[in-house]
Amino acid sequence: MSTAEGKYNIKAVSHMLGIPPGTLRAWERRYDIIDPVRNDAGHRLYSDEHVAILRWLADKVNRGFTIGQAVDLLEADNISYVSEVQQSPEDQTARIADDLLFALLHFQEDEAQKCLNQAFSLFTVDKVITEILGAVMVNVGALWEEGKITIAHEHFASYFLHVKLGTMLQAQIPQPYLPKVMAVCAPGEEHELGLLMFSIFLKQKGMQIIYLGQGVPPSDVASAVKEAGVDVVLTTCTMQGNIRRMEKMIEEIEQKNPNVTFAIGGYGLNQQATVSSRLAPFVIGRTKEEWERWVNDLLKVHLKKK
Repeated sequence: MSTAEGKYNIKAVSHMLGIPPGTLRAWERRYDIIDPVRNDAGHRLYSDEHVAILRWLADKVNRGFTIGQAVDLLEADNISYVSEVQQSPEDQTARIADDLLFALLHFQEDEAQKCLNQAFSLFTVDKVITEILGAVMVNVGALWEEGKITIAHEHFASYFLHVKLGTMLQAQIPQPYLPKVMAVCAPGEEHELGLLMFSIFLKQKGMQIIYLGQGVPPSDVASAVKEAGVDVVLTTCTMQGNIRRMEKMIEEIEQKNPNVTFAIGGYGLNQQATVSSRLAPFVIGRTKEEWERWVNDLLKVHLKKK
């Protein structure tokens, strides 16, 4: 419960936040989240901190949370909303990414979970995936390649992120009229976090995801694509040495499924100075903006076919 010096009456707060006075009273009564002081006439007076908390809750409700879920997030980690308001979004994402990386590299699962809770309380799923989890994933990979962390560190961090991303993937509800996507790692790949991230991004858009992950022979993928009636095959490659294998897999899938399209990405592909003309049309890009453009182009083509 928050208490501080009162400055604003309920009408002023209602006007500032766009929340009806009756809703404000109901939130206070039901969830005991703030405790406005009363003036001599018995009227509520809200502090700046009260307004900051109510604004944060209203933002979560507008993003699709129930008020109960928003309150649970508020109480889970004792977030400092005054400091959050003062920080720019870029500073906040960078700070949370750094804190999450530190926790993972010190085997602090509880602290890592707190970082994730805070991230999801502040930002959309897309932003958390692309700007926080994506940054952590790249840094873990780079530190491992440079020999600055052990395989144990890399496995712990990857497993934590894999579990969280997998849970998010299952939580989304697809739309049957949108493209059906099969997600599979390129042959020889052992890391699938990038594949999971883009799969969640697509499922957030309403697409159905058939997730296969790593270790599936190309011939089996080709058969599964045909059997499931897949529209798009999503594949990622973290190691440059596997790019040619990925290209061969695409060729094998196309032989059995000439109408299927492809989406490719991953750290290994992004490190290439140039991408072959064979693969270039399928590259999804590195940034959220590039991902959005790719999705928009795909949907235009898909909906025309329907």
